[in-house]
Amino acid sequence: MGGLWLRARAGPVRDRLTEALAAGLAARGLPVRRIHPDTPDGALTGGLDLAATLAAGRPVMTAGLLDPPAAIILTMAERCPPGLAARLGAALDKEGLCLIALDEGAGADEVLAPALADRLGLFVDLEGVGWSEAEALPPPALPEGPAPALPRGAARALATAAAGLGISSLRAPLLALAAARAAAGLRGAAKVAEGDLALAAAMVLAHRALPAAEAPPEPPPPPSEPERERDRSERERDSAEADIPAEMLVDAARAALPEGLIAALAAGRTGRAARGAQGTGAARKGNRRGRPLPSRPGRPGGGARIDLVATLRAAAPWQTIRRRARPEAPGVLVRMADLRIRRFEERSDRVLIFAVDASGSAAVARLAEAKGAVELLLGQAYARRDHVALVSFRGTAAEVMLPPTRSLVQTKRRLQGLPGGGGTPLAAGLRAALGLATLARARGMTPTIALLTDGRANIALDGRADRAQAAADAERMAAAIAAEGVPAVVIDTGARPSPALAALAQRMGGRAAVLPRADAQRLSGLIGAASPGGR
Repeated sequence: MGGLWLRARAGPVRDRLTEALAAGLAARGLPVRRIHPDTPDGALTGGLDLAATLAAGRPVMTAGLLDPPAAIILTMAERCPPGLAARLGAALDKEGLCLIALDEGAGADEVLAPALADRLGLFVDLEGVGWSEAEALPPPALPEGPAPALPRGAARALATAAAGLGISSLRAPLLALAAARAAAGLRGAAKVAEGDLALAAAMVLAHRALPAAEAPPEPPPPPSEPERERDRSERERDSAEADIPAEMLVDAARAALPEGLIAALAAGRTGRAARGAQGTGAARKGNRRGRPLPSRPGRPGGGARIDLVATLRAAAPWQTIRRRARPEAPGVLVRMADLRIRRFEERSDRVLIFAVDASGSAAVARLAEAKGAVELLLGQAYARRDHVALVSFRGTAAEVMLPPTRSLVQTKRRLQGLPGGGGTPLAAGLRAALGLATLARARGMTPTIALLTDGRANIALDGRADRAQAAADAERMAAAIAAEGVPAVVIDTGARPSPALAALAQRMGGRAAVLPRADAQRLSGLIGAASPGGR
């Protein structure tokens, strides 16, 4: 069955279950090995032991953690990167290896990688399970003897149930068949019963199901008369010995998990696919490689490469002493302490997110001045090859006019066509700018928010015309920007300086400037000073 997807936060209940599973697997002769999302490839697949090879003067190979038979416990499985998930999935396709994935995801978008979720037959969610229930768990037992026989129609019923639940993977009904035989074997039965199939559907199919609202459409039109007669004869032959209704298995799977959990898992799968299957929490210092840095001692692997010249330079002073100990060894004698690893400066492209107030309180002339200031800043951003994004807020909502781009012409065109009028949803503009900054940071870029407004917020986040609530919502979004550590600059475009905007800038952890007193060079300097870690 591949293994177990165990969704639970770290705690004594999860430890109790994993210890019981490890004890049961070890009793069957399977060594239990623990890995984490940052386990290097060399430890997983084995290969050349560099330290032993340098000491012995000949190639020394080592076995990897994934060499079957073995039981692997993957901690923080929701953070598993795509490369590791692919290697584990390929290893699970071979016999003799099983995986226990400990998913500690707190949010709906933190789920197991699809490559692993598709291959692990069982799913358990420990939410709401107390220590008293975990303490009462019986010792793990595995079935002995030959595999129980399957009744006629079992495979068809499970496949039909999987299709009815919106499951497209062919592994799901095959894993459910294996789980049904295991359940019958644990009972000591020689044949799989309907209860075993229902239990298998609940444990294998339930967590893979789509929410009821996303169920697949109705099946295509019925086949022609000859095909219908042939299908009827096949169904009668399959049901001669046992008639297993697929609807019963679907109901059992739907009832196994709370509806909210099924929807959360489905949303998590969608969110992970939208991010390109990137593991949750994957850190990126930059999105481009810069100039070389001095090499440092280390081991190759995980993308790190040996700096051959620096390694030979480090080994050269010791050759006389090493040659006395090993006069028969040819070539340069290198030790692990001599190895030097290449390093490069990690650079992050900067993205300037302009949040422009296009409301009616910003008079036509003031809006024109704001557009002119943005255009002057765009010219300097283009010279530095920065990305630029544009958010406008007016009426009751904010709109992303332009996602991060380096196209100066496109940005100017969108800016010139920016309409004005309506209320001032300042909080909505800050929320949209923060969303763009979060996405840019996930792509390895360094975001900076430049807010151009007169500060007269009168539209709350829910769209109501309420000045007090609008001000409170703007302060809350400013605090969120400060909490995320996004640099920000507030440019006051009002006819008179607004103390409220100065306070808002302080709450955002940024700087404030008044447009009539700040030319493009000063504004650019403020934005550049507010962007640590940029170019």
